Amino acid sequence: MNENLQRYALALLAHVALVLAWYLFVKLGNVPKFVMPSPGATLDALLQPDYSWWTNILVTGTEIFAGYFLALVVGVALALVFTWSKALESFFMPLLVSLNMIPKVALGPLIIVWFKYGILPNSIMAFSICVFPILLTTARGLRETEPELLDLVRSLKGSRWQLFSKVQLPGALPYIFSGMKVAAILAVAGAVVGEFLGSDKGLGYLMLQVQVTLDTPAMFMAVIMITLIGMLLYGLVLAMERLLVVKDARIDG
Repeated sequence: MNENLQRYALALLAHVALVLAWYLFVKLGNVPKFVMPSPGATLDALLQPDYSWWTNILVTGTEIFAGYFLALVVGVALALVFTWSKALESFFMPLLVSLNMIPKVALGPLIIVWFKYGILPNSIMAFSICVFPILLTTARGLRETEPELLDLVRSLKGSRWQLFSKVQLPGALPYIFSGMKVAAILAVAGAVVGEFLGSDKGLGYLMLQVQVTLDTPAMFMAVIMITLIGMLLYGLVLAMERLLVVKDARIDG
């Protein structure tokens, strides 16, 4: 417990130091507001009612979490299917690798043509950019299961679901969460890129709006809000990892 408190304290101290360095850089360097606003000026941007902050935060957050959750479900499901059938893996995995090589920015205009503007296309963009890490790490984790355990469950006439839920999934959890943490970062990037390419709501769209008027404090605040949404998602993944992986480790111990 003391180690965890120390870790959290150091993390908080690092963020406070960053804000203090930001403040000193702006004040001591006499940096113009349109180049880099002070922390106080950035907070004042939240008072601008014309920017509909909470609506835009809700839209971007929905896109990030929806795309991420869909990527988690699809990635784990595909990895499971591939471990069950080598033929399907040999057929589909090269195709998925090729599709993943397509720059997601290039897919943006096509997604907009297919699905118009709104939350759905940006969620799809987030999904497309973060599903592959989850798929790869999950597939690797499922393959790392000890063959003796698999043979034991099969000898007891265990079903495929029992084989997955009782043996493969617990052993693969560290790999799955590794992919989930990488995907959490990518989901944020995917949703914001989607808003940049075409959207009428969201924090990315708001940044394009205020860029025209050189409202740099609002741009900084939009970046901070996007960062906080990403930190919330990453924190939830970390909490789930500590709950499930540590719990399994204690049971095994």
